[in-house]
Amino acid sequence: MSERIDTEMVLDFYRRGVFPMADSREDETLFLISPAERGVLPLRGFHIPRRLKRTVRQMPYKVTVDTAFNRVIDACAEEQPDRPTTWINTQIQNIYGALHREGHAHSIECWNDEGQLVGGLYGVKLGAAFFGESMFSRATDASKIALVHLVARLIEGGFDLLDAQFHNPHLEQFGLQEIPKAEFMVMLKAALSREADFYSSGAAGVDGLTGERSVHLITQTS
Repeated sequence: MSERIDTEMVLDFYRRGVFPMADSREDETLFLISPAERGVLPLRGFHIPRRLKRTVRQMPYKVTVDTAFNRVIDACAEEQPDRPTTWINTQIQNIYGALHREGHAHSIECWNDEGQLVGGLYGVKLGAAFFGESMFSRATDASKIALVHLVARLIEGGFDLLDAQFHNPHLEQFGLQEIPKAEFMVMLKAALSREADFYSSGAAGVDGLTGERSVHLITQTS
C-alpha cells in the first residue's frame, strides 16, 4: 500500500477486521494484515498469574493513562536485543499519534520512582472493542502491569473485545485464545454495535484504578 493513509482510513480498516503494518522500521510502505487465526484476550476469563497478582497489588510503578502516548509508541518502535527490528515505522507513529489526538487511540504507562517511563502499551478503541497494538518493558513486569490495568479498565468500561491480533507466547499466560477469522468477525461486529467508555475509571492522568481494584475487577469476572 504505497498511498498515504489518514485516520479515517485506518479506523475503517479496523472495522473490516484488518490492520496496517510495515515490514520494518526503515520501510515506509504499509500493508494490510488479516490473520486467518486471530489472537484474542478474553475479558471474561483473563488470567493473572499468582505472582503477578501480588506484584500488581504492591503497585511498584505509578500507572497513568494517556499521558505519554507518543513516548509509548516510540518505545515500542525501539530495537531490543530479542527484537532487532520492529514493524512500527515513521508513518505508523504519525498516524497513530493523530488517532490519539482525535481520541481513538490510548496508552497505559508505567513510571518508576525516578519518574522514568519503564513500560506501557497502546491501542485503538472503536465501539466496545479495543485493538491492542504493541507494548514494551524496561523494568520487571512493567508491560504486564500495564496490561492488567488495561484489562481492568476495559471491563469496568463495558468492553466486549480485546484484540491481540496474533498468537504470542508471551500472552499465553493471560489466557490468549486463537480463533478463526470468521468467528472473530462475528465478535467484532457485535462489539462495534455497542459503545463502551474507556474513561469510565477516570480520564487522562494517574489511573483511577489501584492495583487491588484492578485485580478484583478481573478476578470477579474470570
